[in-house]
Amino acid sequence: MRTEKKLKLKQLRHWRIRKRVSGTSERPRMSVRFTNENIHVQFIDDVAGKTLAAISTVGKSEAKDAAANVTGAKKVGVLAAKDALGKGITTVVFDRGGTRYHGKIKALADAAREAGLKF
Repeated sequence: MRTEKKLKLKQLRHWRIRKRVSGTSERPRMSVRFTNENIHVQFIDDVAGKTLAAISTVGKSEAKDAAANVTGAKKVGVLAAKDALGKGITTVVFDRGGTRYHGKIKALADAAREAGLKF
């Protein structure tokens, strides 16, 4: 029961954020998703409905060795920024996905900023 309520509240927060945050081709949405074991980052153009770039700890990317903790988030943030800059994305809108801007989310965002992305 308690877990269901927490998930419902997180979903409501995410919907509330998504009402205001939208990405364009000039300034895509940087969507961040953490699971217990993995980190997923996507750069999305909501107008066209396309993912412009993505990096994850799943698969064959350089980030596959990173864990879903603060140090892993820093590594993924730097790699995501390099991938985005390589594809011509310099400014983004940050979508934290309903989670608090604290800990892993903050570490990832700060690392991406230091690597050259503008929020």
